[in-house]
Amino acid sequence: MSRSWPSALASTFRSLRHRNFRLYWLGQLISLIGTWMQSMAQGWLMHRLTSSPFMLGLLGFAQFTPVMLFSLLGGVLADRMDKRRLLLLTQSAMMIQAVAMAVLTSLNLLSPWGLLALAFLFGIINAFDLPARQTFLVEMVGKEDLSNAIALNSAAFNAARVVGPGLAGILVATMGEDGCFWLNAVSYIAVIYGLWQIHLARSSAAPHSGALDHLREGIAYAWGHEAIRNLLLLLGVTAGLGFQYLVLLPVYTRDLLHAGPQVYGLLVSAFGVGSLLSAAVMTRPLNRWALRRNLLVGLAVAGIGMGSFAWSRTVWLSAVMGLLAGFGLILYVASTNTMIQHSLEDRFRGRVMSLYTLMLIGTAPLGSLLIGAVAQRFGAPAATSISALSLLGGALWVSYRLRVIAAREAEHPVTSPAAEKLG
Repeated sequence: MSRSWPSALASTFRSLRHRNFRLYWLGQLISLIGTWMQSMAQGWLMHRLTSSPFMLGLLGFAQFTPVMLFSLLGGVLADRMDKRRLLLLTQSAMMIQAVAMAVLTSLNLLSPWGLLALAFLFGIINAFDLPARQTFLVEMVGKEDLSNAIALNSAAFNAARVVGPGLAGILVATMGEDGCFWLNAVSYIAVIYGLWQIHLARSSAAPHSGALDHLREGIAYAWGHEAIRNLLLLLGVTAGLGFQYLVLLPVYTRDLLHAGPQVYGLLVSAFGVGSLLSAAVMTRPLNRWALRRNLLVGLAVAGIGMGSFAWSRTVWLSAVMGLLAGFGLILYVASTNTMIQHSLEDRFRGRVMSLYTLMLIGTAPLGSLLIGAVAQRFGAPAATSISALSLLGGALWVSYRLRVIAAREAEHPVTSPAAEKLG
């Protein structure tokens, strides 16, 4: 018999019964709306100032290069120090960066190169913030509700991705980009307040080994674990090329659809709606085989949506295909995150999740530059088609691996149901 509606609802939001996670989740939701507003506004500002697809690629390169350079160090810090304190530092630094961007834009002092410098600063802070955020979840909810917390975390991110760009499109059209930057700065108050109110047991003492040895140990652990290694390598390839659609959205809006910031916000929100629907699917209890299938379905759906989006010339079709691509991308990413976090030991969590961050975001600089350069030479549709093909190639590889794993598990079946259940 199917579960009652209240029971299903309680299961969907079960990790919110933890007070600390509620505080963190609500604060982060508000702050992320501001972050998406800033992201949308800075891309629009760069294209308004330069009208160059390559400069948009360079903006992505500047913002994500620090993640490539420093995220592994961020993972070491996440394993060695109090994560709540680390997050308070990174979120406060992000607020200061947002204030600087707002002030300079309001005074008409922000040049394209100044925008690149501030994006680079944000990337440095983000390199330390992301691994801490990924590993903080298990401390607030425990392993029992970890997969649900990851899904709700993704839902908050993508709900903000729906609301933030829509608001930003209105604000840019009526007030200018600086209005988005000011609201983002104010939004950090919510997450900082939530972090201040969180109470957790004191973390265990930091290891006595040096930071470099600590890092080597984490990398060796991830590389020696076949499932984690394969998931990370696939993520690096697909995210590096397949996730760079946001870089070129101003080009699609202004040059191909001949529209303004409201349509730009609509397109970003369309990707966000698809992602939010996918995050809702991920709140259900899923076993390992369901997650494995999600990898295949997510990459295939994202590739089809991205390829169709590339050649669309109508707003409604672009929005629908963006929704489809967003659904597939988050289904794939959230399933990857859940599988990795359930496969690793707690003492390696920060370092392994910093490798996850490196593969998901740290590969973006090279991808952004390549996509921007291809768009400059051959046009945005050709560049986005490369992204779509990389996703479809990942889907083919996953299909092959699933057949290998199925054959292996047929010879050596899993005898314990608990070994299959992931929450």
